[in-house]
Amino acid sequence: MADSSTNAGHRHHHCLLLLLLLLPRHQLASHLVDGGGIPTTLDGPFTPATRAFDRSLRQGSADVPLSDPRLAPRARPPSPEQISLAASANPTSLWVSWVTGRAQVGSHLTPLDPTAVRSEVWYGERAGHHPRVATGSAEVYSQLYPYPGLLNYTSGVIHHVRLVNLTPSTRYYYRCGDSSLLPEGGLSDERSFRTLPAPAPGAYPRRVAVVGDLGLTGNSTSTVDHLARNHPSLILMVGDMTYANQYLTTGGAGVPCFSCSFPDAPIRESYQPRWDGWGRFMEPLTSRVPMMVIEGNHEIEPQGHGGAVTFASYLARFAVPAEESGSGTKFYYSFDAGGIHFIMLGAYVDYNRTGPQYSWLEKDLQRVDRGVTPWVVVSWHSPWYNSYASHYQEFECMRQQMEGLLYQHGIDIVFSGHVHAYERMNRVFNYTLDTCGPVYITIGDGGNIEKIDIDHADDPGKCPSPGDNAPEFGGVCHLNFTSGPAKGRFCWERQPEWSAFRESSFGHGILEVVNSTYALWTWHRNQDTYGQDSVGDQIYIVRQPKECLIQSTRVTSPEW
Repeated sequence: MADSSTNAGHRHHHCLLLLLLLLPRHQLASHLVDGGGIPTTLDGPFTPATRAFDRSLRQGSADVPLSDPRLAPRARPPSPEQISLAASANPTSLWVSWVTGRAQVGSHLTPLDPTAVRSEVWYGERAGHHPRVATGSAEVYSQLYPYPGLLNYTSGVIHHVRLVNLTPSTRYYYRCGDSSLLPEGGLSDERSFRTLPAPAPGAYPRRVAVVGDLGLTGNSTSTVDHLARNHPSLILMVGDMTYANQYLTTGGAGVPCFSCSFPDAPIRESYQPRWDGWGRFMEPLTSRVPMMVIEGNHEIEPQGHGGAVTFASYLARFAVPAEESGSGTKFYYSFDAGGIHFIMLGAYVDYNRTGPQYSWLEKDLQRVDRGVTPWVVVSWHSPWYNSYASHYQEFECMRQQMEGLLYQHGIDIVFSGHVHAYERMNRVFNYTLDTCGPVYITIGDGGNIEKIDIDHADDPGKCPSPGDNAPEFGGVCHLNFTSGPAKGRFCWERQPEWSAFRESSFGHGILEVVNSTYALWTWHRNQDTYGQDSVGDQIYIVRQPKECLIQSTRVTSPEW
């Protein structure tokens, strides 16, 4: 728990934001620039800046063992564990998920029967009083390897229940499980959550935490502890959650490169008990704060002959508003939280203009009413703009297919992970500084086993070759720049002009929307203290709806 000085700092900061909300826009801008001391995007584009990696810090840390009390089972079957919440498309509904029973690891396994236990959530608006009940569905998944020496896995029973007809911005108290099994522990202890605000231009989640590439190392636990102290009302997890596919097969501690350590492995084995440990570790936070996830490459987890089956754990473990948002798939979806419309896109499913995801995205963007949800925030795992050597231009094909559509609809902010470092871009479109382009932010520095990325593509001798960084899905569209200071080259010789700030440190971000035009973005580094002024990066992102009208004509990125 935070100490009293930390809580006082949070209260002071929140009161300041509320006061700013009441100011007219011209007075607000004057305060932020002259009195507040925090820059705004109106001051940009900024001269590119790099804060060098602090060599007194470790680049990485070992995985937390499953015997750690934070990861080990705490509830005895049939009691629920790994309880988590997820937003629905609208704040009048919310998903509750949990696991019952014990997962199994071995050669010959008999899966649990998901129909043998009920999926119930009892809830109400007063502590200890739960007059309403909702029921849902349950499932079990398996991770099967038809190769000698690789052990199979079958999960506990995974439950998903959607609560409906909730009142926005209201606290609810709940218990989940199977009431028919009382008093033997069929229901969880009481938990509570606060619903998100209803869509409106003057109502916003208090704090939105953003984190990516988390894993379950000592650094990961520091990230989550730090994030929890910031008291978020919503969490965006931009992919690569557990790194279960990089655990036992790497000797129990993990290594930066799987293929170089196990070149003859028939398939990249995924040690599924890490998912259970991760769910238990996250439960104190996710059982009270909705966490919205999107798949990354470490969720692919191929199994079966030739790896034909993928994403089994991701698809089974998480509830997202797929049906409510009209996507019909957990690989991409959208939801509203106050005056913000969030879109979660899939980088590891078809993103071409002729595909279903692009078609759904067009329709979703057309439905957005900026008079109700002025802010549109988009997230996917793999960044388009990235000046680090790691994953450089890896998802250029996706950028060429989708960037024009996002620009046409005036997207405000884009969050991605994948690169294990922090980077914030100047407003950019098609590699050109553009005051109407989104602010792209890479936040893949959650703390996973693969260590921090410290090499930049513009460092001497660090530019990848065009044959490097092939994506695990989609084609290769690497390009040489055709204009600007890097014309004719694959890499810049200095930090690109569209890269405003970058640093190799573990951490997380907090987005605090002030009103329909101003939002405060803060990047918190794990090594920083929790004092009010200890931040790694901070800026007010300012929308300019009058200067950047949503375009009615189709804008596309060139094919290069």
